[in-house]
Order: sequence, then structure tokens, then C-alpha cells
Amino acid sequence: MKQVKLGGLTVSAEGLGCMGMSSVYGDADWDDSVATIQRAVDLGVTHIDTANAYGQGHNEVLVGRAVAGRRDEVTIATKVGMDFTTGRGKVVINNDPDYIKAAADASLLRLGTDRIDLYYLHRVTPDIPLEESVGAMAELVAEGKVRHLGLSEVSGEQLRTAYAVHPVAAVQSEYSLWTRDPETTVAGVAAELGVGLVAYSPLGRGFLTGTVDAGALAANDGRRRLARFTVEAAAANQAIADAVKDVAEAKGVTAGQVALAWVAAQSGKLGTPVVPIPGTKRVKWLEQNVAALDIELSAEDLAALDTLAANVVGARY
Repeated sequence: MKQVKLGGLTVSAEGLGCMGMSSVYGDADWDDSVATIQRAVDLGVTHIDTANAYGQGHNEVLVGRAVAGRRDEVTIATKVGMDFTTGRGKVVINNDPDYIKAAADASLLRLGTDRIDLYYLHRVTPDIPLEESVGAMAELVAEGKVRHLGLSEVSGEQLRTAYAVHPVAAVQSEYSLWTRDPETTVAGVAAELGVGLVAYSPLGRGFLTGTVDAGALAANDGRRRLARFTVEAAAANQAIADAVKDVAEAKGVTAGQVALAWVAAQSGKLGTPVVPIPGTKRVKWLEQNVAALDIELSAEDLAALDTLAANVVGARY
């Protein structure tokens, strides 16, 4: 597995997003999830992404148990700042410095580790100056509890503000063939400062694989609440999935692999490393995702794919 630099942090060129193992995308199985994480490490996927909000702490426990005995082989990224415990569908953004420091201790306990390799501020709120929140995170670095800092879903201006307090290794943003926002909101500043981009939902929350039936999503699948996954929007967006499938069939690979290869190919265009972190609960899909890094897209392929986002129906949230 190729290694890339996110600021001063070295990670595998593709990571594993673990959120769906504990929340959002319907039911999951503990044993299958542990097997998937362990298989990822076997394949060289050492960048494991979680958050204290996923499953209200369940996901951090899962990740910690899965990598027990192999801690030095992996880079664990977790997050602080989003609280889902107030009730389904209600999210509180908490950037209070005291909360951040207490939450880090709780995350370390759940993960069963003595350090967090990459600690993200999950979301930013105007209620508390960003400098104060990042200052608390910087104290965690000084204490040896955290190695590197990250920010999630921020603008270029917010990245500059945070970086002035402490170096930032990575910005995590939703980024895929049908979600291109980071290109205009943060990528330029990230490249200037030497900050990497970690792309979550690089498969368009599964839609770009061509295997998602919006009308058949489980009642507890969080995509049912997203505008792009209404039956009407999904029908319109099927043209995007079909276009990805056409490229895939011509190359003899899967649509999901093409979508991931496109994200990975954007590093040169954006001027900063781009690391996709596709999420999956199953070894089968993990292995397909890893194989995507070996796919080379031609200039013609890229040209056919680059225009798809302009046709998407429905907002991200």
C-alpha cells in the first residue's frame, strides 16, 4: 500500500471509514466489522477513521478492540465536537475547550490507547472562537495525548485561523464525483499550508457504486433523510451512477472502484494529497475498495467523469 503525507503524518493512501459499523447506515454486525478492520490492516490500510459521536462511543470501542495487539501498525483518527445523544436527528455542536479535553480522555479510554494519531474538530460552531477550541487541542498535543490535529468540514478562512494556533495535518471533507465543494472552499488554502485532504463518502454514500435502491433503504438507514436519496432525486441522479458504470465496464472494473480511483487521482489537480476513506462493513467490499488504487484513469475517463457533479439533484444535507 502506498503511503502519503498529511502534514507531518504518514498514512496509507486509502483509509477505512468506520462510522457505518456503528450508526447511520442500518444494522451492523460486531464480528463482521472487526474482521473488516483487521483485514484492512492486513492489506496495508492503516488509516482507521472513527469519532466519539459514532454510535455514541460504540465505534471507538469497536475500533480499539479490533486493533488491540496491532496498535503500532495503525494510524487512528477520531473526532470531537458533535453530540448525538440529545435524540435522533438532533445534533449539538460543542467546541468548548474543557469539553474537548475531557472528550479526548474518554476517547483514549474507549480506544484502549495512550495516544490519538489524528484528532479532528468534527464541526465548527460560531458560539466559541475557533482559536480557543484549537488551543485546547494544542494542549492535548503538548501533553502527548494527541499527535496531530485536523479539522472537518471547514472553509479556507477557518483553516487559516486554526493553523495560526497550531499546525493542522488534514482537513476532512465530503468529496466525491458528485460532491466537489472542497475544490472551491478549502483546497487552495490546504495546498498553500501543506495540509492534506481526507475525503469521506468518496462513493457518494454508496450511490456511485450503482448498488443502492433509494426506495428500499432500511427504516434505520440515515440516507432516508438526505435530499439526494429521495425516490425522485435518486431517479434523476441515476444518470450519474450510470455514467460511472459506463467507464467501469469499459475498464473491466466496478463502478465503486472508478469512483475511488477518481478521488485518489485528484491530488495532482488540487496540489495536496487526497486520501479517500470509504466506509464498509464487509471484507468483500473492502477488498474491492483497496484494489481501486491500482486503477489508472485516462484523460478521456477523467473528462467523462469531471462534469457529473453539475447534474446532481438534491443538496448534500
